[in-house]
Amino acid sequence: MAGLTPKGAATRDRIVRAATDLILERGVGGMTLDEIRAGTATSKSQLFHYFPDGKRDLVAAIAEFQSARVEQAQRPWLDHLDSWESWHGWRDAVVAHYRTLTHLHCSIGALVNELTPTDPALAATVAAHADRWLDHLAAGVRKMRAKRLIKPEADPEHLAMMVFAALQGGLLVMQMRDAVEPLEAALDGALLALQSQRS
Repeated sequence: MAGLTPKGAATRDRIVRAATDLILERGVGGMTLDEIRAGTATSKSQLFHYFPDGKRDLVAAIAEFQSARVEQAQRPWLDHLDSWESWHGWRDAVVAHYRTLTHLHCSIGALVNELTPTDPALAATVAAHADRWLDHLAAGVRKMRAKRLIKPEADPEHLAMMVFAALQGGLLVMQMRDAVEPLEAALDGALLALQSQRS
């Protein structure tokens, strides 16, 4: 948020971090602004100072924060993905990140699904963070093809979508079963399918 003092930026960041776990545990519809204020130790005036549009602005900030946090957990692998070792390293980093969470929700996917019926414009804004994740995977597949590690006729966008869909499906079943094993199985299957395109 532009124009904030360092103290103001730190306060806003604190609110977003605290609200993120509240929203991820209970969903957007499961949290009122009063509950968010109580959970983040924030006054009503303070909350609306940093988030003028209330819950809508806060959800957008949470999506941005959580997306950055998930991306950072996948580094350095996510920025390369130019070898089979890097793809397996990425897989392990994703699993390790979700294994450490007290809630087993994929924040971006869960937020998009919840917001689409009531606020499609905000859902599209949130979904853009997931699209960035997909773009990283597609860039990795293109690097693999350029290095002739996969077949030259392979379609990077199609293969990246296959991996991404498996990832999102694994996250959904992980949430349903409250266990990380479905995510592991989904990613293992996706990497086996990707390896079937070896040149």
